[in-house]
Amino acid sequence: MLQILTEPLGFEFMRNAIAIGLLIGVLCPVVGSYLIVQRMALFGDVIAHCVLPGLSISFFFGIDILIGAFGAGILGASLIAWIRSQSRVKADAAMALTFSSFFALGVTLITVLKNKLDLDSFLFGDILGVTGADIQRTLIISLIILLVVRLTYKEMLFYTFDKTGAQAIGLPINLIYFAFMSAITLTIIVSMKAVGVILVISMLVGPALSAYLLVKELHHMMILGAVIGVFSSVTGIYLSYYHNLPSGPAIVLVSSTLFILSLLFSPSQGILTRSRNLFLRPFRSPSN
Repeated sequence: MLQILTEPLGFEFMRNAIAIGLLIGVLCPVVGSYLIVQRMALFGDVIAHCVLPGLSISFFFGIDILIGAFGAGILGASLIAWIRSQSRVKADAAMALTFSSFFALGVTLITVLKNKLDLDSFLFGDILGVTGADIQRTLIISLIILLVVRLTYKEMLFYTFDKTGAQAIGLPINLIYFAFMSAITLTIIVSMKAVGVILVISMLVGPALSAYLLVKELHHMMILGAVIGVFSSVTGIYLSYYHNLPSGPAIVLVSSTLFILSLLFSPSQGILTRSRNLFLRPFRSPSN
């Protein structure tokens, strides 16, 4: 058993993969918890696809992809907010339009600019190809986001559940929205290398959803979601090593499996446990 755990650690690419897997395993569920409780889970997917034009432009001009991707992601989020504020268009329609438009623009720019952006790696990730620089950047961004989440937890909690009340007491809701969009965009950017754009939404909401079924408090949801995210990442990487599976999909499948188990067996909300409780309830004595 010990050999199974230690053998992959003899390879540098596996150590790098596990390191970045641990970081995104913590970061994604913490940020994703806010998406879930605000009923904005698909918003993460929209932003994930909005970064493609920024990536293409960054590659063409030879600048850090973080700059271009972040700018494109924030532009997409701002466009959605602007459409909603200036028209009767609902959030889902605004997101659908922005999603498709930015993704089409990104694919077009890749063709027109003829850059060497690896579209497959962008879509599906390449966690086994991460470098020390990738890990360092992910670590710095993760620490910054987690620190901001910790310092602004009460304000974000109020904003999440009562935007009108937050505005009434003087909280800068526009600044909070921008900071929240920035955190989502940065989380997606640093996670793309590991699982890709198509699968990053699963890491954002999968572990957090599992925790949502098991606990009731938001901070407990974040902590448990981070534990589930770390377990999913490490287990997926080991499965990919021993069974020759693509690493990103393996991580996501582990996360999805844990969600199914939570959905079935959650003590308070599980489908099977709820059915069992309903079945046993008539047979309990009044004294119980």
